[in-house]
Amino acid sequence: MIHRERPNLPSEESLANFDPSRLLYCSVAMTAKSRSSKRANVKSARLRAIARAELPTRYGRFTIHGFQGRRSQEEAVALVRGNLRGKSAPLVRVHSQCLTGDVLTSLRCDCRAQLELSLQKIGRAPSGILLYLPQEGRGIGLMNKLRAYQLQDGGMDTVEANESLGFAADARDYDFSARILKKLGATRIRLLSNNPEKVRQLERAGIRVVERVPCQPRVSRISRAYMQTKKTKMGHLLEEM
Repeated sequence: MIHRERPNLPSEESLANFDPSRLLYCSVAMTAKSRSSKRANVKSARLRAIARAELPTRYGRFTIHGFQGRRSQEEAVALVRGNLRGKSAPLVRVHSQCLTGDVLTSLRCDCRAQLELSLQKIGRAPSGILLYLPQEGRGIGLMNKLRAYQLQDGGMDTVEANESLGFAADARDYDFSARILKKLGATRIRLLSNNPEKVRQLERAGIRVVERVPCQPRVSRISRAYMQTKKTKMGHLLEEM
């Protein structure tokens, strides 16, 4: 005869005192803990410092940092100089990539002129950051930007062209920029910009803009109409336009 051990069953007294709400509480607590852990893991994965290296330029010596976020388009480089955590707020330029202007020297916009002016000013400042973001065409991408150029050649302005393609006049978002600035320790900045919306977005994301420093190079005859549209339709703070 085979003897089997009897399982340990709960007594009648323990069953009488059992509170099913405790089981629900444990389940909820474990679920909340799991969610909290997942949120923490996602948060920690939002921004990664990829590399850093010395970068001598005609505007001075910088340290270049590479950053990546969760999404494929969340990549940026930051050119840094000086002590970003010093008493004086660093001078910062958050610059959106413009292949046609920055690289191919197009005069349709003022992007290259702003980039060079910013590097010049940051190179002379005690500390600063040039944050360069792949937000071509104010966030619509290079091919759509070229489609917008074609529409502008037909008579539209830059805002009308973007909107006719189904995009906002300015589709850029500066949350990723703010995360990089925080990572670098630059939570108080002097911002080189003519764009009040950029100031508002950075401040909503936790960056204190103690001063907006105008970034207005000389306007060419070719880009004057573009600049006028930025002032009248997008609210950019441009003088003598």
